[in-house]
Amino acid sequence: MTAMQTYLEKRQPAQKMARFYRMAVMPNLFGEWTLYREWGRIGQGGQVRMDWFEDENQAVAALVTLEASKRQRGYWVEPQQLAMFDLTG
Repeated sequence: MTAMQTYLEKRQPAQKMARFYRMAVMPNLFGEWTLYREWGRIGQGGQVRMDWFEDENQAVAALVTLEASKRQRGYWVEPQQLAMFDLTG
């Protein structure tokens, strides 16, 4: 079991835009896998959606696809944020 998560931001000061998109793949109590997504304005609570998958590979594939889509729309990861998600120790 590997925990996978990502946090993306999109900032456009000229349009007063500061948004985030957080995703994580995690197991649930029923032996399925959940893709947890949260998005909204930075500094405020966001909307939440959870999608269920039969196995981890399907959930991870969905996360990777969504992350690629968000990056095409201008979302990115700040280098200092990468240290927050270091799961190695």
